[in-house]
Amino acid sequence: MAFELDEIDRGILHRLQGDARHTTAADIAGDVGVTANTVRNRIRRLEEAGVIAGYVPIIDYERTGKSMHMVVQCTVPIHERSDLAETALGVDGVVGVRELMTGHRNLRVDLAAENSEEITTAVSRLQRAGLEIEAEELIKAEYRQPFDHFGTDAVDS
Repeated sequence: MAFELDEIDRGILHRLQGDARHTTAADIAGDVGVTANTVRNRIRRLEEAGVIAGYVPIIDYERTGKSMHMVVQCTVPIHERSDLAETALGVDGVVGVRELMTGHRNLRVDLAAENSEEITTAVSRLQRAGLEIEAEELIKAEYRQPFDHFGTDAVDS
């Protein structure tokens, strides 16, 4: 069931998506036209409702010595997809897994590695776990932005 978002909620979500760590309730309050206390209460309500499921840092793996970022497209039996996604998360170097709603290439695994040997080791472990490797793509760069439907109209620029 969808949680009903009003303009203030959308504005809060918009600002948090941009930079949750360095954005204060007072900053958001000024942009959405309410008090900082109201913003804190709204955030707590959004967290309790599961709309905000957590706060995750965006890591520049290259700066950590893991300069290779690879996406591995896999095919797994649909009835095993969730279990194999969990298994994939246990492989060293795996930083993310997405279940896709397709029959083919239905699991996307993101790897961060220091070198090609680490990638080969991780991909071999994925294969041994039962994931059929369909494609491997080496990522040059990734860019993110807030989902534009959450609050651009509710935030003063």
